[in-house]
Amino acid sequence: MTKKDWVQWHEAYEDTSSSLSRRLAMVQHQIRIVLDRRPPGPIRVVSLCAGQGRDILGVLADHPRRHDVTGRLVELDPDNARAALASARESGLGGIEVVTGDAADTTNYAGAVPADLVLACGIFGNISDDDIRRTVASLPGFCATGGTVIWTRHHEPPDLVPTICEWFEAAGFQRIWVTDGSAGYGAGVHEYLGPVTELPMGERLFSFQK
Repeated sequence: MTKKDWVQWHEAYEDTSSSLSRRLAMVQHQIRIVLDRRPPGPIRVVSLCAGQGRDILGVLADHPRRHDVTGRLVELDPDNARAALASARESGLGGIEVVTGDAADTTNYAGAVPADLVLACGIFGNISDDDIRRTVASLPGFCATGGTVIWTRHHEPPDLVPTICEWFEAAGFQRIWVTDGSAGYGAGVHEYLGPVTELPMGERLFSFQK
């Protein structure tokens, strides 16, 4: 199996007509809604498989709450991680750190959770159904009470999005918004209603299949 070039994969963002570019715009829109609705004070963000950080960093570049936000972006590909760090520094986002490491390893989130906003974008379409379920079940450990998870997953048959929503809700999340498949991409927003729980360190949540 040929290893996917994740730097090249990001080039689709430059095509405004691509489904990836349209999905990015939608995710950024949801991030803005979350930030706008947060009460005054610090906002902690965590991004799994952050890539070049275009979703959160693209919003924070001009958002009025930008200096309230601290967070950790975890990305395995070193070139993408360097690009994310450069973007954060160019935007003056000193509260954002980028960790070059395996986003599936919970150890990489020590000291960064519980978070008010968790981004799990570009993951659920690349891992097994069992790994999706395991990851969703672990997300309470990433979230502060009232924290929001924004996630993505395609609607291609068999459409797993409704089942993923059920897994979130079984884990103590409330559905806020989810795509219906008509846009050519899939995504959801869930809010965590349960108590803060400790994220176990040293656990592996998922493995990419391609």
